[in-house]
Amino acid sequence: MPKVSEDLAKRFATEKDSKYQAWVHSEGLDIIAAHYVPNLHEVEVKPWPRRNGYGVFINHEASRHSNDCYVCDIPPGGKLAPQRQLFEEMIYVLDGHGSTSVWNDAGQEVTFEWNAGSLFAIPLNCWHQHFNGSGMEKARYLAVTNAPMVINLYEEADFVFNTPYDFKSRFQGEPEYFANEGKQNGFLLETNFVSNTRTLPLISAKERGAGGGHIRFNLAKGSMNSHISEFPVGTYKKAHLHGPGAHVIILDGIGFSYMWPENSPLQRYDWQEGSMIVPPDRWYHQHFNTGHKPARYLALKYEGTSIRNEQGVPKAWISKRVGGDQIDYADEDPIVRETFENELRKNGLKSQMEPVYEAERATLEALAADE
Repeated sequence: MPKVSEDLAKRFATEKDSKYQAWVHSEGLDIIAAHYVPNLHEVEVKPWPRRNGYGVFINHEASRHSNDCYVCDIPPGGKLAPQRQLFEEMIYVLDGHGSTSVWNDAGQEVTFEWNAGSLFAIPLNCWHQHFNGSGMEKARYLAVTNAPMVINLYEEADFVFNTPYDFKSRFQGEPEYFANEGKQNGFLLETNFVSNTRTLPLISAKERGAGGGHIRFNLAKGSMNSHISEFPVGTYKKAHLHGPGAHVIILDGIGFSYMWPENSPLQRYDWQEGSMIVPPDRWYHQHFNTGHKPARYLALKYEGTSIRNEQGVPKAWISKRVGGDQIDYADEDPIVRETFENELRKNGLKSQMEPVYEAERATLEALAADE
């Protein structure tokens, strides 16, 4: 991020901190201000008395005003304290197994079980409680919420966490509410629970390059956004940019990502299962599979940051050549292919990208001819 003089910074000092940040500190927790976490399984947590567990917030400056992220541990044989809140929350289970109960003021309640790799969301303002199903091992989950916007808006934590109101259009205690099923509409799967994000079948998404798969979710009828992408061995995805708040969690595979602000050097981040990358606002980012099996990741973010064309297609899926925010392979920095192929050689692999480059060249030539 660019720096300014201390004199100018002092004049904005009163605007630097927010009610949300004050609330996090009042919870007794730290904020890890990072856009790269090598291993979410190993981040250190502190006691979280109000939740009866352990936690830490991972909240880079690029996202803290739109959404946030935290990691929470449930002790062996333990359970978190019940909570409700006027913000949305998506949960990805990192380690362990257990169950969650969800209920409203009308007394309608549903309980479901989860395992490492499960994904679900908490219906808005519903009471919920998480239980560790193991008496020997901790359970650990990662959550992404839009709490910063809500807490900064209302300021009063008591109102955010203790307002008695049932959003009946979102939850009425339906017995199958958290069943592992849903309605597929294009890329979008409307569901409330994904049993295993690591094995869920995906839909072909050639527009993102390299013949990968993709699926998007609408969880618990919320406004937040999530998706899974996968790309084959010896391939990489096209670079693109978008607004802040995307938390990219590696589900499987090994590789690396480049992230960079426009007209700046590329910055490299190596990853494996359990790594997380949070691209800062309007930074390009690009993901590379250098391992021996398909690479898959889960992205959790607030949909309000998405920039789309009049057809509803995210600009991050549209070529820069026609006004979008995605860089075609033909236009990328030469260092990209060179570094990728070198990393593959270290692992005894070869690039599978030449047919992809050729297909794109044909598409770009046809596009130029139409102009």
